[in-house]
Amino acid sequence: MYLSFLSTLSYVWKNSWSIIVAILFFGIVIMAHELRHFTFAKIFDVKVNEFALGMGPTIFKKQKGETKYAVRLFPIGGFVNMEGEEEKSDDERSFTQKPVWQRFIIVAAGAIINLLLGLLIVAILLMQSDLIGTPYIKGFYEGATTKQQGLRQGDKIIEINRNIVYSDYDISFLMMRDKDGVMDFTVMREGEKVELNDIAFETKTVDGQQFIIYDFYIKGVKPSFLSVTKNAFLETASMGRMVWLSLFDLVTGQYGLSDLSGPIGVVNFISDTAQNSITEKGIDFTPVLTLMALITVNIGIFNFLPIPALDGGRLFFMIIEMVRRKPVPQKYESYVHAVGLILLFVFMAVISLNDIMNLIKG
Repeated sequence: MYLSFLSTLSYVWKNSWSIIVAILFFGIVIMAHELRHFTFAKIFDVKVNEFALGMGPTIFKKQKGETKYAVRLFPIGGFVNMEGEEEKSDDERSFTQKPVWQRFIIVAAGAIINLLLGLLIVAILLMQSDLIGTPYIKGFYEGATTKQQGLRQGDKIIEINRNIVYSDYDISFLMMRDKDGVMDFTVMREGEKVELNDIAFETKTVDGQQFIIYDFYIKGVKPSFLSVTKNAFLETASMGRMVWLSLFDLVTGQYGLSDLSGPIGVVNFISDTAQNSITEKGIDFTPVLTLMALITVNIGIFNFLPIPALDGGRLFFMIIEMVRRKPVPQKYESYVHAVGLILLFVFMAVISLNDIMNLIKG
């Protein structure tokens, strides 16, 4: 009976540890974001009524001074409730009583820390790698068709389809984004910019989906302080640009809602990545950390978008205030954010339902 209990416990742990890791990593990203709001609110002496991690019903709370610290049931977000942020308050320490530049920093701090966290994770990954990828073509595989069409060994790829290439991340992303496998390249060759149009790659179709065959390989450099620092910034910029281009593809109809994932799908994806990271030598966290860097940069960029109820929406009203030199009446701003919040909840419900249906089908 004891051995049976241990066997059951081992089975449960084997199938649940990756989910715990996923929730932990996702929670770190959210906590970093909300903690920056909280920290700068305290620096500028704004009264904070509640600091919460998670959404939904409260499962733990502790009052310390004027602030209630809470953990909520669903690990899909968090918030900092500042005095006067949502309603009119005459308290001299309320959010709305502070100068606009202080409010701007408080709101922007969350997204900025996500971008910095992504940068830090990328730097850690680069320091641990044997080689750091660059946009330089080192060589071609046997039978490479692109070599016959103008690409050369030593070329530095600076644009693909008129999109700037910051790092090796961009090469695979921009080529994957192409629909027909025929692309325009701009390269730097012996100090001169060379444009190569209609470079056609061979393609193959798997399960009805077309894939491009990469027939060249890129140059790597050894990690050093300078190479890690430089490429950490470049790769983080690449990740940020991926977010913008993916949003553009969504708006233009190249992707549908079924292609999106919410917190449930993200946690499940991180869990699968963690589960697949088990090797004979132990757990390789590189895939998980890479995914986390992409997610935290994604959150940082997304929160800067001027969407009502998100940080970017609040920053948009503050920019208007800076231009007009007087704030938009709070009741009107509150209406806009309230409508935005309702639409955001509806959107998240649809995405979460899609995540659940995918889990059932999977």
